[in-house]
Amino acid sequence: MALLDEVKNALRIKHDKSDSEITRLINSAKTDLGIAGVVLPDTIDDICTTAIVAYCKLNFGNMEPADADRWKKIYDENKSQLVTASGYTDWLEG
Repeated sequence: MALLDEVKNALRIKHDKSDSEITRLINSAKTDLGIAGVVLPDTIDDICTTAIVAYCKLNFGNMEPADADRWKKIYDENKSQLVTASGYTDWLEG
């Protein structure tokens, strides 16, 4: 399943009207992960997908503060795992 479809499914969106906004959020998530030092694999795996979905859920539409806190925690934990996991950074290369 394509990443856009994965995120739309997680957001419970079946139409295409929000595709450009969701695509921007996906790109923002990738950029944020990159700023943290994460090098995404060519084929996005499950942990990267989970981080991107959490970022998109957090930033798409309005949600209750408790839900926002929960999704922020999920995103931050996934990002921390990726930053410290072997194979997701290039800090030791070269």
